[in-house]
Amino acid sequence: MPIAAIEIPFNPNIVAGGSFSLSWHGFLSFVGVAAAIWMVGKAALRENLDQDLVYNTAIFGIVGGIIGARLVHVFDNWAIYGDDPGRILAIWSGGIGLWGGILGGWIGGSLYAWFAKAPVGRYMDIAAPAMFVGQTIGRIGDIINGEHWSRALDAGWGWYFTHPSSPGRAGAERFFGDPNRAVHPTVVYEIIWNMVGLFVITKLKGKLQPAGAIWMVYITWYSVGRFSIQYLRLDDVKFWGLQEAHLIAIGVLSFTIPYMIMKVRWADNPLEIDPNADNRGARRRKRDRQREQAKS
Repeated sequence: MPIAAIEIPFNPNIVAGGSFSLSWHGFLSFVGVAAAIWMVGKAALRENLDQDLVYNTAIFGIVGGIIGARLVHVFDNWAIYGDDPGRILAIWSGGIGLWGGILGGWIGGSLYAWFAKAPVGRYMDIAAPAMFVGQTIGRIGDIINGEHWSRALDAGWGWYFTHPSSPGRAGAERFFGDPNRAVHPTVVYEIIWNMVGLFVITKLKGKLQPAGAIWMVYITWYSVGRFSIQYLRLDDVKFWGLQEAHLIAIGVLSFTIPYMIMKVRWADNPLEIDPNADNRGARRRKRDRQREQAKS
């Protein structure tokens, strides 16, 4: 055992029985999405963006994210779903991939915003901090659930899972022959990386151009961290020692790094966020309502 071996004793399911089950990962993923939408709505107010249009964009982003998250999970586990295609649509039974959620949400939201003639880049920028927060909340559910099998370690700190239903316990038994074997807390590593990234993009807010640059920093930062941390996880290897998450990160970086080199620059006139913008926006909307009532 490592010097500091932390026991994770939790039941991965809040509710389980019959045809319905609710895991901590599922519940906290929902909380993470709700928190992200709330943050985006507040950011839209601060930057005088159309809140209704922002929320509509978020809805399409959520739909795209759900589809993408399921597809990435299915592709990564095709050996299971290929023999039983009917299970592909059974998303209620569990199985999503975070990379698919991020990319599917990005594509779905951006397409809607583009067709709605909204400022796509600005929407991406206000979504970036919310993504880090939402992902982190969802990852807390992964901790409780014992998801993502990781490599064992003999020094430093790690954790092991003691609940009989924990996937982490089953993984330790499968890979190491010991259900109490301590493993790397890779989910915690990712949470720490996300929080540092949140600090970085917060400091860069208003200092980069063009619109959309903050999003590019966000997804590049996440890609680098995910690629590195993924080596400590025990997902299926596709080829050259690379797992699916490695390959997606490489694909993302092959787009974002050239984009940032060619397009992203320091802003000549850094954006100044007026702390009174929310109040002025609220007063303006109140005046508009009063005018409409007077006309009627």
